Amino acid sequence: MTLNSVVGSYTTNGLQEDMIGEEHIMKNIPREYQSEGEYEFTEHPDASFILDGFPRNEHQAEQLDELVPMNWVVNMKTPSDIIMDRICNRWIHMPSGRTYNTTFNAPRVAGKDDVTGEALSQREDDKPEVWQARLKQFEEASLPLLEHYDKLGVLWTVNGNSSDEISPKLFEEFERRFAAV
Repeated sequence: MTLNSVVGSYTTNGLQEDMIGEEHIMKNIPREYQSEGEYEFTEHPDASFILDGFPRNEHQAEQLDELVPMNWVVNMKTPSDIIMDRICNRWIHMPSGRTYNTTFNAPRVAGKDDVTGEALSQREDDKPEVWQARLKQFEEASLPLLEHYDKLGVLWTVNGNSSDEISPKLFEEFERRFAAV
């Protein structure tokens, strides 16, 4: 069990309004992820861990600060139009879960699964109007969270249109911060 799986078990789709109360989440983090007393801050990589998608708001961040200090928070920023293009062009073979994207991983035959030839589907929540609302809500909810970590001096933002652009920058910064000299 990971801390992220504990948090993820209390949400339905990662959006704030669909979450069980944050107090409930913080109270139910298993004891082994909590510590008593003061922390000795270290940049040593062995003392590090990754939280993906948590905390989701400033209040959760403040509660998490009481459990363990953060030494680096990464904000990966991709333009909304790129995100929308990827999501709205995503098609899935429902029985297998195989995923296609008409702009960069298109099926050999439009609308058909490469393996079975069966029809591909687009998920209801992959519609543009759904994602426009989600992105707007995400940006509004994230701003106070990002400001919180910026004030602590641990926020680092990386910009890019794809993982091919973002990953090298992320690895370079990780190495700069944490690699043994």
